[in-house]
Amino acid sequence: MRCMVMVKATELSESGALPTSGELEEMTRFNQELAKAGVLLVGEGLTPSRRGKRVQFDDHGKRTTVDGPFAETKELVAGFWLWQVRSMDEAMEWVRRCPAPFEGECQIEVRPLLEAEDFGAALSPELRATEERLRADLASRG
Repeated sequence: MRCMVMVKATELSESGALPTSGELEEMTRFNQELAKAGVLLVGEGLTPSRRGKRVQFDDHGKRTTVDGPFAETKELVAGFWLWQVRSMDEAMEWVRRCPAPFEGECQIEVRPLLEAEDFGAALSPELRATEERLRADLASRG
């Protein structure tokens, strides 16, 4: 199963403070362990929300762009990984080994990705084939 592992933002990450060299070394070692185990697919940090934008959709499809920063820090993501694991239990084992992303209180959230089979009959054979072609095209660029 694939899952997204999200490092939730804190006031520190939203301030734009970057990790120390020691913190970077510790996280790099953890990422190397993930890669060696075949778990790590992607991992990235994000800039503070003040550098971001949101597009809000109303119930009529009208789009409105909102510039950051965004007020609710606890609802923001400061970084993420995509992992390939056998189970949620395995993902949680890895999270428990992860260095704390920030000083003080912080959170990591883990959520499985939806896979093609999760969509059932709504994903027709034609849509499935189109999705598979798109994924193959993206993989060939990578």
